[in-house]
Amino acid sequence: MIDGHGSRQAAWEFFGNELKRLREEAGFTQAALGARVFVSGGYIGQFEQAIRKPQLDVAQRIDETLQTGGFFERMCRKLISTSRYADYFAAAAELEALATKVCDFAPAVVPGLLQTAEYAQAVILASNPLATDEYVQETVKARIDRAQILKNAARPMYWGILHETTLRIPAGGPATMARQLDHIAALARERKALIQVLPYAAGAHPQMGKMLRLMEFEDAPPTAYTEAVYSGNLLDDPALVKRVQGTYDLLRAAALSPEATLTLVESAAEDFRRCASTT
Repeated sequence: MIDGHGSRQAAWEFFGNELKRLREEAGFTQAALGARVFVSGGYIGQFEQAIRKPQLDVAQRIDETLQTGGFFERMCRKLISTSRYADYFAAAAELEALATKVCDFAPAVVPGLLQTAEYAQAVILASNPLATDEYVQETVKARIDRAQILKNAARPMYWGILHETTLRIPAGGPATMARQLDHIAALARERKALIQVLPYAAGAHPQMGKMLRLMEFEDAPPTAYTEAVYSGNLLDDPALVKRVQGTYDLLRAAALSPEATLTLVESAAEDFRRCASTT
């Protein structure tokens, strides 16, 4: 059984060491293996150093190329299944901890890194109304633990664009929502996060109903992540990531300034507070 972040990291390091050993035994350079499995040689190097974690389809192609009988696929599945996160988000969560910059666009739900525990619980229960208390508590804790990266001295630059819908849906009720918006405002005022709101008045926009995330790294190319119903898509292809960056630029251009955003967030929080006091 693989327990805890340290043990999981050790398992990924074992994965990387075995990849390097078997690659060299098969006579492949990192670049040659990368070409066979449709990633760059640099990515193979990062897998071997446990800097990045391969997606399942890449692990499967490595097995096919090195003829390892499914070893890397089995390891990958085991590590994903013991992650604190949904399998489709696990790889993105691993990368998040390594990023120097994270840019989120949220069409309807406050991004996980900005959520309070109360808000997170409300969102989790909305999707899992019959969940056990243990499941809810573990999932909330995992989400709040992720958010600690915004409080670290070496935190990534965080840029969040929230559609105004995100501010108006009273997840958990008015009091919970007021505290959630207060939390977002505090992160902005403390300069731990750069927040913009895309207002209703902006009308149609490039990401109608779709979340997206961009992550940048010190020694690796940028990555994009998008999410649908119980599925996630991690994009490494430079051409695709460049298109996503262009989309994010359009959202940024249409959004309110950080100053106007703060005013709107605090006003919405006050509206929820008044609503809570009258119910």
